[in-house]
Amino acid sequence: MHGETNWSLRPARADDIEAIAELRAVVMRDDLERLGRYDEHRVRQRLRDGFSPQHTSVVEVDGGFAGCVTLRPYEGGAGFHLEHFYLAPRAQGRGLGTAVLRELLARADQAAAPVRLVVLQGSAARRLYEREGFTYESEDPVDVLLVREPRVAAAPA
Repeated sequence: MHGETNWSLRPARADDIEAIAELRAVVMRDDLERLGRYDEHRVRQRLRDGFSPQHTSVVEVDGGFAGCVTLRPYEGGAGFHLEHFYLAPRAQGRGLGTAVLRELLARADQAAAPVRLVVLQGSAARRLYEREGFTYESEDPVDVLLVREPRVAAAPA
């Protein structure tokens, strides 16, 4: 579990873009191929076109690059949009994704803001999001939109 591992989030920098674009290509390849939508150039370019360093955090484990996540204001109303949440394969399956997600959701809860995200149809990542309180909102043949309403802490008695 990553409870014992030294992980942290640091603000992304403009020069992180190529490492993040490459990680996206690696992590999304299987799901995109399964959906018949993998394109070697497009998978990287879509990240480059939408890269927002001011809203992106780099996940580091023991001081080294292990992933990224973007939490930006939601364009369609109140709340946040979670996107570009990728962990290097060597960092997956050990609780790091859950730990990072919980930290981001705690920030959203503090702001009393919902969080929306899009996950590819059939992606294993959907289980993580649903375990953390995301529910189905809508879908199309490629994407599923999930939302998580803020959790408000009970007032002290």
